[in-house]
This record gives sequence, C-alpha cells and structure tokens, in this order.
Amino acid sequence: MGSIDKLPRWILIVAALALVARAYAEDATLWGYEGPDRTQKLLEAAKKEGTLTLYTSISQKDLPPLIAPFEQKYGIKVRVWRSSSENVLHRTVTEAAAKRFEVDAIHSTAIELESLYREKFLQPIHSPFHKELIPGALPAHRQWAATLLAVWVQAYNSGKIKKEDLPKTFEDLLHPKWKGALGIESAVPDWYSTVVLSMGEEKGINFFRELVKRNGISVRKGHSLLNNLVVAGEVPLALTVYNYMPETSKKSGAQIDWFALDPAVARASGIGVVKRAPHPNAALLFYDYMLSVEAQTILLSMNYVPTSSKVPSQLGGLNIKMVDPAVALDQSDKWSKSFEDVIKQSK
Repeated sequence: MGSIDKLPRWILIVAALALVARAYAEDATLWGYEGPDRTQKLLEAAKKEGTLTLYTSISQKDLPPLIAPFEQKYGIKVRVWRSSSENVLHRTVTEAAAKRFEVDAIHSTAIELESLYREKFLQPIHSPFHKELIPGALPAHRQWAATLLAVWVQAYNSGKIKKEDLPKTFEDLLHPKWKGALGIESAVPDWYSTVVLSMGEEKGINFFRELVKRNGISVRKGHSLLNNLVVAGEVPLALTVYNYMPETSKKSGAQIDWFALDPAVARASGIGVVKRAPHPNAALLFYDYMLSVEAQTILLSMNYVPTSSKVPSQLGGLNIKMVDPAVALDQSDKWSKSFEDVIKQSK
C-alpha cells in the first residue's frame, strides 16, 4: 500500500469525518452508558470540563447547602443563575433562539421542564439512579427526572379543631360543621384539577360546586398568608398549604397542625440536561448527584419531599398523586376557568 499522502483527497476527508462522527458517538454513549465503569468514565470526563452552568428556580437560601457538597466532592464549579421557573424557561428559550448555548443543566418545575422537552431542548438520559425513584418521578421519555415534591396538605388550627374531629375524606367536608371554616389559595388549578380527575371529572366538579354552595370557601392569595391565617384562627381549616409550612409553624409553637386527605396532591420539580450543553459530562454528573441519596437527604433536611425511594420522607405512607405536567400544559385554560367558575365565583 502507498503512503497516506498518496491517498485521494476525498478518501482522507471521508476518513476524517468518520473519525469525528465516531468521537461524537463515543461521547454520546455516556448519556446512555450503563457499564460498571460508568461513574469513573463520567467523572474523568466531567473533571476535564471543570465547570457547569445551572439555571434554577430553587430558593436562593437552599442553593449553598445543596451545591457546596457537589463542588467539594468532585472539584467541579457550579455557576448558578437563579430566578422564577417562568424566567428560567424564558431565558433558556431566548438564548437558544440567539444561538447562545451557555446553560448545561436546568432545575425547575415539572411543567417548565415538560415544555422544554416538547421544544426538543433536553437530552434523554439513562441513569443508574432512575431505578431508585418513586413511581411517577420519571417520564417515559427520560428527558428530565423529578428531584423533589411540593405537597399540598390540609392545615388546621389545633386550638379550634380537635384532631379526632378532622374530616377523613373530601366528602366529609360537606358536613355543616365546616360552614365558614374553609380556606383555599387563590391560584391552585393544578391541585383542583388533580383532585377533580381523581374523583371522576363530572363528579369532582359537582362535589366542589356543592361544597362552595353549602359551606363556602374563603379564597386567599398566597400560601404563606393562608398558613398564617390558620395560625391566627381566621381560617380554621385550609385545603391547600404546602406541607413544610404548617410543620415549621408547629415547631415554633404555633397552634397549627396538618393532615392529608386522599389523594395528597404534589407538584414536582426536577432536573434536565440541555442537548447543546457546553459541559455535558459535568451536567450529567450533577444530574446523577441530584438524584443520589446524598443530595436527596439534603433536600429532606430542608423540608422538601425527596423522590428517591431510598430516602424516607415525613410524608411516607400517603397516597401522593403528582400533578400531570402534560395535563397542566394542554388543559391549563380549561382548569383555570373551571377553578375560577366553581371555587372563586360560585355562591
């Protein structure tokens, strides 16, 4: 055979393209690679990148205790841009439209992540931590995974209501003793639709119409406000308060406690990796970390409800039903209007 410089130019070009394609294929195998040396290969590749950029809607105060252990353990710097879930979605889409690919991983609500999946922004992932997640935490497309749940529970003033007198089912709320005692947050169509659909749509809507007609529901703006009104006794029983709020107030000595009617509805937040991530391996390592027992335990310590089945939460044993992000996206107008008509305007 002749030397390589005697080969036709087109053959050299094809060979070069094949090598590039092979390199990309080898890199891409990390997304779905499940071999016994996955962690080692991923860590080596991530360390070469040295950093990642995270866009997130996680509370600012919770970011340092969550991110510092990752940085210390792996020596990889996490650059964070934090804002509301809507702003995270908007910035990601706007930058992509301008062909600015700066973000690597996104942690936001399930609805925003599902929107990014539909717009083909996210990368399908195989992770060994997927098998440890609770049911419903991983969509079939595997382009994001839930890391934590915000669970709506029912909170009551323990000075005005005895524990033994609490309702056992939603239907129990129709009893006359709850007349004038009920409150709800003003913007919870996702909670409302999930409860209604669990009852059967027609039956569920009729139930809430009857509940408002018989006993009334005081509509208040803000979950924290509603929680505080329960503490003050102005709203003896709130239907929609995030689980950590009454628990925190109770620990501080307030006359408040909580329980959960079946189903307990949860809104998920999760993590995804962007397809055009400039630091894909570091992003994938952070993705794994957020689903690991280490990070899930940290989330639990901050009163979040973890999605790992290996980290028992304070809500263990409850029948938790997650808001379906597809329903929330596709039927948003329908359920917002129904909530407005049935809960906020019915007399």
